Amino acid sequence: MRASDPTPGRRFPLVVLVLAFTVLAISLVSAARPWAAHPSVGAADEGATGGEPALPPLAVPEEARVLIFGDSWVYGSAAEVPTLGFAYVLSDIMGWDATVDGVRGSGYLKAGIDGPDYGTRIAALDPSLDPDLIIVEGSINDRRLYPDGYREAVGSAWDTLAATFPEASVVILGPAPHVLPVGAATTAIDADLATLAVARGWWYVSPLTEGWIRPSNYFDVIDTGPGNDHPSTAGHAYLAERLAASLAALSELPEVSAEAPLGG
Repeated sequence: MRASDPTPGRRFPLVVLVLAFTVLAISLVSAARPWAAHPSVGAADEGATGGEPALPPLAVPEEARVLIFGDSWVYGSAAEVPTLGFAYVLSDIMGWDATVDGVRGSGYLKAGIDGPDYGTRIAALDPSLDPDLIIVEGSINDRRLYPDGYREAVGSAWDTLAATFPEASVVILGPAPHVLPVGAATTAIDADLATLAVARGWWYVSPLTEGWIRPSNYFDVIDTGPGNDHPSTAGHAYLAERLAASLAALSELPEVSAEAPLGG
């Protein structure tokens, strides 16, 4: 599903200008949100990778072609309509030409409700998408099958992704908790993905270590109604804001807390 009209050709990297306006928008919107009291987003070398060398700044062209790939969170589950999910909201914030590919229940080890596991899905992607940036989210769906074969499944899926789209920048978005306290398997998955991503020279964003979802904002972000335990419409908007701020940090914009007023 396309989140915006296709735009021909590659653009020159203008990420600083685009993301500067993004951070400003986040600052104004987040100031009114009850869950916005979170720490500022750290630089690329302050993540969960402990001791690894810092990656170069993330450079994304203006109006980039972006593939956002993942599970039910990318699909937009529990939003009023799926197109109010965080992947679509993020695309609108950033002005991207985005392809959103989310399959409910899917993971690296686990087949989903609407499609197979990540590796099989990645192998079926159309190479003509030719994205400038790929964001791969999740997944908590592997937590009950972890750890048997997990790293191997991730490695195989990522090998296919890199071979299919060799020119794309890749950001791995780790699992975010749907329940609290965070389970041990989810924490271990986050650590594994961080290590494997940095080993490839890919950027990693950890909602766990950045504290996106905490007891103080959990019920503002997560819809706990029957069969849900997914972000609400407002929760998806919040996640889009947090990820936009994380991408700004990876791009070495001046560090600005997502909730800080202009000039704060």
